[in-house]
Amino acid sequence: MEDPVNRKGYDLIKEKKLKEAVDVLKLNVLAYPQSANAYDSLGEAYLASGNKTSAIENYKMSLELDPKNDNAKEVLKKLQP
Repeated sequence: MEDPVNRKGYDLIKEKKLKEAVDVLKLNVLAYPQSANAYDSLGEAYLASGNKTSAIENYKMSLELDPKNDNAKEVLKKLQP
């Protein structure tokens, strides 16, 4: 399950270790390519690191996998013109 790695990624975001957070959460996406949550979390890490383009890509992928992902919908509304 992706939860332990996800938690580590969020811990790294909180510690402002953003490159490390992105790297950890990328691994989660590779391990769980059908997890909308993994893509959502990677989107959050990219957003925190200032990479808006990659954040949008990952939030969109999360929505493809789970059209009911309200968090991804809300973030995309804010990020897209």
